[in-house]
Amino acid sequence: MRSGGLEMMLSSSGILSSSSSSSAAAILALNLKEATNWWSDVNESPMWQDRIFHILAFLYGIVSVIAVIQLVRIQLRVPDYGWTTQKVFHFLNFLVNGVRALVFLFRRDAQNMQPEILQHILLDIPSLAFFTTYALLVLFWAEIYYQARAVSTDGLRPSFFTINAVVYLIQIALWLVLWWKPVQLMVIVSKMFFAGVSLFAALGFLLYGGRLFLMLQRFPVESKGRRKKLQEVGYVTSICFTCFLIRCIMMCFDAFDEAADLDVLDHPILNFIYYLLVEILPSSLVLFILRKLPPKRGITQNHQIQ
Repeated sequence: MRSGGLEMMLSSSGILSSSSSSSAAAILALNLKEATNWWSDVNESPMWQDRIFHILAFLYGIVSVIAVIQLVRIQLRVPDYGWTTQKVFHFLNFLVNGVRALVFLFRRDAQNMQPEILQHILLDIPSLAFFTTYALLVLFWAEIYYQARAVSTDGLRPSFFTINAVVYLIQIALWLVLWWKPVQLMVIVSKMFFAGVSLFAALGFLLYGGRLFLMLQRFPVESKGRRKKLQEVGYVTSICFTCFLIRCIMMCFDAFDEAADLDVLDHPILNFIYYLLVEILPSSLVLFILRKLPPKRGITQNHQIQ
């Protein structure tokens, strides 16, 4: 009798355990379904699409205003100098973020523009300008690195302009081909090209940011400003390398997976996460890190855009 009762108890315990596991699995499935439904509801809601795009426009507008305020402060601090690298960098940040703000403010109108190639141009131009803006920072670091090693920097600026010209010419050619023959293959090629450009920028930061960081580490410990400059270079290198690498990876997904398409209205959450990670946060952090004004005197001509 005891043996039979024990068997019944074990059987009941097994049933309860199985029932508990089934309930937990059902609850988890229900939660996942609700989360999926929430994501879909937000994506498919015109009201939420407009809200998220307007939030992005507001955030870009803030970054743009911060950049132009800093540009004015620099100009007031050193009015006798022309367009230094620092001034050009802040001006391009103001321009890129300002254009992005306008694009997201009128995102629904932009999506309805005809011919369709205009949509691609409007969405791609700020990304190209963002690349140029931060490539300028790589150029500046490369100049500092080679000057410190007593190596000629005569070829750096021509190389900077040549690389940017090649990138823009290839992108213009892709736009023209896409206008002439708007097939999905050309859209994929265009996105993969920009993924390559982003990877190139990430490697540029890793190469020259890393070199400058290691060079500063070898400076005497008592060198004035050494620690602060080390932190500045280290933080900016890490931020920019990460943001361009994320952009590269995301562009690859965007090219081949419709669920990762950023150029449509019904993916507002994805747009928000993507642009927050690859443009808004990096720009804000870099502008904050590089907020220090130049000295009133002693700026060398090497810091100027010739």
